[in-house]
Amino acid sequence: MDTLAPADRTAAQTDTASQEWQIRVELAALYRLVALHGWDDAIYTHISARLPGDDHHFLINPYGMFFEEITASSLVKIDLDGKIIEPTPYKVNPAGFTIHSAIHGAREDARFVMHLHSDHGVAVSTHSEGLLPLTQHALIALPSISYHGYEGIALNLEERERIVADLGDKKTMILRNHGTLAVGETAAEAWLGMYYLEKACAQQVAALSIGRDKVMLAPAAAQEEVRQQVSTGRAKSAMLAWPGFLRQLDRRLPGYDS
Repeated sequence: MDTLAPADRTAAQTDTASQEWQIRVELAALYRLVALHGWDDAIYTHISARLPGDDHHFLINPYGMFFEEITASSLVKIDLDGKIIEPTPYKVNPAGFTIHSAIHGAREDARFVMHLHSDHGVAVSTHSEGLLPLTQHALIALPSISYHGYEGIALNLEERERIVADLGDKKTMILRNHGTLAVGETAAEAWLGMYYLEKACAQQVAALSIGRDKVMLAPAAAQEEVRQQVSTGRAKSAMLAWPGFLRQLDRRLPGYDS
C-alpha cells in the first residue's frame, strides 16, 4: 500500500527520474568512449547499466546504432526477462541480453557491465596462456581477471549460469575466442577496468610479435608487489580519472548527454 503523501510521492518520482537520467548519461559516455578508442565492433557489442529499484531493470544499446551515435535518451530499458519496458523503435541484441542479464541478476555490485570485441582483446582471448604478466598494465589488470570458455554466440540462456560462475567475484573477464568484459559499481570503475585490460592486451600482442621466447615476464616478486598495491584504491583512482575522460568526450565526441 502506498502511504506517501502526494508531495512526497512526487519528490520520490523526481529523484528516481534524476537518478535514471544520470545513469543514462554515464552509460552513453561509456559507449562514446569505446568508439573514441576504436574498441567498437559496428553494432555488435554492448554495455549496460542497472537502474535503482527492486525491478532490476537495466539499460542497454538500441540494436542498430553505432556506439558513436548513442545518446542518453536513445538507450533501451529492459527487464531480466528481456522485455522492453518503454516504447522504442529499436530491439536489443539477443546475445547482449544473455550476457548482461546474467551478470546484473547475480551481482549487486555489477551496476555497469561492458563487453567488447576489440582486435587486441580477441587476440589475447585466443592465446592458450591468456593475459601474461609482461607489462605494468597487465600486472594491474591480472588480479581481477577471470576466464570463460567459448560456447558459441551467446544465444543460449543456459550459458548464463556458467558466465556467472566463471566471473565469480572478479571485476574483469576474458571470454575465450570472443572478447573482454568488465564490471563496476560505477561507470568510472567499469571503464578503468576495461581500459587497463584492453591496454594490456594491446601491449601483449605487440610484445609477442617478436616471439614468445623473446619476451621477459615480470619478476614474481614484482607481480606480487603490484597485486598488493592495487588491492585497494582502484575505485578512487577511477573516480579521479573519469572526469578527464568526460572532458575528452566533450571536446572530441560531444552530444552523448542528450
